[in-house]
Amino acid sequence: MSLLVVGLSHRSAPVSVLERAALAREAQAKLLQDTLAAEPATEATVLATCNRIELYADVDKFHAGVAELSTLLAQHTGVGLDELTPYLYVHYEDRAVHHLFSVACGLDSMVVGEGQILGQIKDALALGQELHTAGRLLNDLFQQALRVGKRAHSETGIDRAGQSLVTFGLERLADGVPLGDWAGGKRALVIGAGSMSSLAAATLARAGVSHVAVANRTPARAERLVEILQEPGGRSAAGFTASAVEMAAVPQELALADVVVSCTGAMGVVLTAEAIRAALASRTDAGAAAGSAGRDRADSACPLDSACDDAARADVRLALLDLAMPRDIDAAVHRLDGARLVDIESLAEASADAPMAADVDQVRAIVSDEVAAFGAAQRAAHITPTVVALRTMAADVVASEIARLDGRLPDLDDKQRAEITQTVRRVVDKLLHAPTVRVKELASTPGGAGYADALRELFDLDPQAVAAVSRADSQAGTHNTAREPA
Repeated sequence: MSLLVVGLSHRSAPVSVLERAALAREAQAKLLQDTLAAEPATEATVLATCNRIELYADVDKFHAGVAELSTLLAQHTGVGLDELTPYLYVHYEDRAVHHLFSVACGLDSMVVGEGQILGQIKDALALGQELHTAGRLLNDLFQQALRVGKRAHSETGIDRAGQSLVTFGLERLADGVPLGDWAGGKRALVIGAGSMSSLAAATLARAGVSHVAVANRTPARAERLVEILQEPGGRSAAGFTASAVEMAAVPQELALADVVVSCTGAMGVVLTAEAIRAALASRTDAGAAAGSAGRDRADSACPLDSACDDAARADVRLALLDLAMPRDIDAAVHRLDGARLVDIESLAEASADAPMAADVDQVRAIVSDEVAAFGAAQRAAHITPTVVALRTMAADVVASEIARLDGRLPDLDDKQRAEITQTVRRVVDKLLHAPTVRVKELASTPGGAGYADALRELFDLDPQAVAAVSRADSQAGTHNTAREPA
């Protein structure tokens, strides 16, 4: 296994660098195509989320692979290589597998234990399959990562160790008030209709908002999300309604909304500080008066008085959650009176102090076991083409000798010939059984790849025959895993 991952995340790089390095889907596709065209890589896929960009590849040379993947990341993100390099991390072989499995379990997430990453890993695999850049190794790896992540969530309490980024962000907006109490009766605007935005809309609906307006550049996706939110038997509160709006109507919706969540794939700011200022200015006179009264109370009250917190909350007339990377909402909104903005950067700072649950240790144990099992399976699979080539050669020898026997003893009847053929095959199978089983067992241990080479040398197997089996097995495996549900 020659798996290599080069990447950066919220753990290695500041948000300002991650924001500049963000890749749109089109850019991810071009990165994968260029990676596959590079000499060291034979497979590639990219995991790009709000807080990580990781390039996975099967390479034949470690140092050349690191240099090439780092250069490609710099070229496609537009961040200079000298500036990007200090924030890059590199994992190879089993360490790369361990890293991805940890990511899939939420151990490396900004909010430990969040499950959103599983959908993002699934999307990364789907892109690699769609572009045919993910071969047997990466298909096996990402499919297994999805299984490990699901196992961690089903067998442990890792969900209690943290929350989804959406819930965590909304709770930061609520500022200590129970989410249901804070959201009850509010009107929300959700910009975007992707997985994160959809989760935000559903979370708000369950929390008790009265209405969610969904704006998206593709109206059909916004309408579909609205249909899902309003499905009979859903978890939304009684009296809940939802509507799809055009992006051009966002300024009008801002003037009506109490809560805004934005998570689009836009590479520039979606909501400017001026747009938010205008929305705040257009609120009703009653709302503005309440905000003014709240500020007066906050200024005059004692810092130890519980009324201070109430006054500060009353002063917030528009609460905004920005889950996009790069950011959708102008950071200058932090300075606007009447607005409260929580974004990826502030979430990163808040989650750094979040307590770790005891279940994290159990998940780490699961990851370690799964990494060992995956490595053993890959090493065992490495020798399979050699074993198949050996058995194919043995079958050819049996067929050749039976043909010679037919020439020497032409008077054998069909029953005799069949019995002799079966006997010879049984002898060959018994002679090969023990060494092939044993060599598979040995191959699954660390350093076991050398047993395949020894087998080829001992039996003088044609390297081209082994390679042909490997190619056929790889193509069949990729074809099958592409259809396997994650």
